[in-house]
Amino acid sequence: MEFKRYAIYYAPPVAADWSRFATRWLGWDMETGAGAPHPQVAGLPRPVAEITATPRKYGLHATIKPPFRLAEGMTRDGLEAACADLCATLAPLAFDGLVLSRLGRFLALRPSGDQTALSVLAARAVEVLDRFRAPAPESELARRRAAGLSPAQEENLLRWGYPYVMEEFRFHITLTGKLAKGDLPAVEDALARDLGPLLPAPFAIPDLALMGEDDTGRFHLIHRYALSG
Repeated sequence: MEFKRYAIYYAPPVAADWSRFATRWLGWDMETGAGAPHPQVAGLPRPVAEITATPRKYGLHATIKPPFRLAEGMTRDGLEAACADLCATLAPLAFDGLVLSRLGRFLALRPSGDQTALSVLAARAVEVLDRFRAPAPESELARRRAAGLSPAQEENLLRWGYPYVMEEFRFHITLTGKLAKGDLPAVEDALARDLGPLLPAPFAIPDLALMGEDDTGRFHLIHRYALSG
């Protein structure tokens, strides 16, 4: 399959109960490249398909290096080799667990425990693989700026093509689009009830995944690389 953009994610395997539920919640299985049937969740203010419409195309993931187009002269084979080399220098990570969190008006899963090493890992992936990234078009820069950026985020946008990297990085596994204020508590309560008991403790990150975006905007798993440094 040909891809128009690539990204580096943490992509939880669907084998665990929590990730199987969360994959169905989002409605897209990046491993199989197919839609996943939404679970029946009581108490929601609107259908799961509406709540998860924005993050669905990305699948269950946490962004490490945001989506990018290949720079001129760079190839997918070269990117795959660089990902393997990078992950051979990085150690696997472990945390106390995963917790359901609010990020503004979004809901996401975040690790509990010290995240210093995770921030270092993400920064290294952004920097080492940046030679493969084509400069972002002006339309994309304008779209990012429309959200309102701090000086540090603007600097990141110009240097790395994305505002929320380096010191602005916050690891999170997105579960919803931006929710109406009135809907947020009910969705949070429903996920805390149905997903909360399944969440892992401890929580480990043993690998990173190279992802590809197809012509419809859906992301597919290309390969997982073990963190073996």
